[in-house]
Amino acid sequence: MKTVFNSIFMAFSMFSALPVPMTEWKKENMKYMLCALPLVGLTITAALLLWYWICTALDMGVFMYAAGVTLIPLAVSGGIHMDGFCDTVDALSSRAPAEKKREILKDPRAGAFAIIFTAAYFVARFALCTELEPDISAILFAGLIHTAARAEGAFAGLLFPASGSGGLLFSFKDAAAAPAAAIIAVWLVLCAAAALILAPMGGTLCIILSALRLWRIRVMSQREFGGMSGDIAGYTISLGELVLLFVYILSEKAVAICF
Repeated sequence: MKTVFNSIFMAFSMFSALPVPMTEWKKENMKYMLCALPLVGLTITAALLLWYWICTALDMGVFMYAAGVTLIPLAVSGGIHMDGFCDTVDALSSRAPAEKKREILKDPRAGAFAIIFTAAYFVARFALCTELEPDISAILFAGLIHTAARAEGAFAGLLFPASGSGGLLFSFKDAAAAPAAAIIAVWLVLCAAAALILAPMGGTLCIILSALRLWRIRVMSQREFGGMSGDIAGYTISLGELVLLFVYILSEKAVAICF
């Protein structure tokens, strides 16, 4: 049990900006670290629910509400996954040979493409959040997206081939306990079930899209970078948050028009 709690504390210290007890950085404490990543998504869900109640109580306008829903996940996560998004889109947009793309991925400096796509990302996310209905069901689904995206990122990071034997992701994979893959699979099933309960059509579309997206990430990571890395896992999570929110809102609009 101590190992489980240490893994959770390590996950929050690595993948969030929230203060948690200090845990020794050793292999034993990393056994369930990736399994605990979706818990950060649940924390974001709780923060979004709090924001919803504050905005409802104070009768906030749609833009203030949308700004909170856009920025709260960034504040909770500390931007750790957006860093991977920036590096990956920078490399992919370079149109360079695979070897050069791998060099760009490892470069800590932010290139022009990273800045352009990050700005576009947050404009799109804010615009989508202005279309989010101010009710419990919608905000729960928005929070669920953050949990599901992290479960997908953990799944890809743990089960897809890694690029080389270095980096943090390889360390997490190497330290992972035998049941880790099964635990992450349970996370995915629970997220899928919750999505179907909250929004049957939107949930169904999100599940289908998630499966296709994971397949695409596996192919892309192998072809362009020789396998998964921590940056590509962050890209998987960040892009998933945006795409799944788009699919959910689009499906809800379609349901409202048709029924």
